[in-house]
Amino acid sequence: MSEKPSVLFVCVHNAGRSQMAAAWLTHLAGDRIEVRSAGSAPADEVNPAAVEAMREAGIDISAETPKVLTVEAVQASDYVITMGCGDTCPVFPGKRYLDWKLDDPAGQGVAAVRPIRDEIKARIEALIAEIDAGAVRTEA
Repeated sequence: MSEKPSVLFVCVHNAGRSQMAAAWLTHLAGDRIEVRSAGSAPADEVNPAAVEAMREAGIDISAETPKVLTVEAVQASDYVITMGCGDTCPVFPGKRYLDWKLDDPAGQGVAAVRPIRDEIKARIEALIAEIDAGAVRTEA
């Protein structure tokens, strides 16, 4: 890939899972991958339990704000990873779509969010490996 690959994480409220996923990808991949997150019906703030769970992992997402999902964000992304947004996510050809089945941290305490955070981290590590492998194949 000559351009930096881009990933969009989408969930309904953009307050928990997609925010944690975006933070993990930014933390683990640095500036090698462009990262976006959005929600089909964004909340007013990021889930405080998600903020605390990520803080425990050394990542501060307290300044993040939920963003509305736009067609432009999907069009600008190579990977679109949905987390329970169903049919509200627009689909365009040429994108890689993944749907991650993850528990919703909404209304949960930090103890319930920790396993979700850890599962997201594992999926992000696999995603980075996939993106890196694709970049190698494309450049070869």
